[in-house]
Amino acid sequence: MPIVTIKDVAVYEAREGERLVRAIKDGGSDIGHRCGGYARCTTCRVRIIDGNPPVMTRAEYDKLQDRNLLGEVRLACQIVVEADIVVDPLMTVSAMGWSDPGPLPEETVTPEPEWMDFPV
Repeated sequence: MPIVTIKDVAVYEAREGERLVRAIKDGGSDIGHRCGGYARCTTCRVRIIDGNPPVMTRAEYDKLQDRNLLGEVRLACQIVVEADIVVDPLMTVSAMGWSDPGPLPEETVTPEPEWMDFPV
């Protein structure tokens, strides 16, 4: 099973194929996901320290490019955990002062993913 290391929080044994945003949440971080995991808000942004996945969704690419964040961060809601990864969640409930992280993202990537090679 892949290991998700959440900077300054925990080490979490994820299920292969689990969405990264859910693994980070289950691993003890209060990561944001204000849009419910649909690549619309970028509140689930993470810095990948090690183990950057080789693919990304078209939705993630479009949103990061639109916000001038492409190459700087990734969206945890659009990443499927398939190997060990070390991440730094950048927007958390506690850091942002939100009352909650947002709706729980579905178990599978939403919207329906169109996968593309990364880096793009």
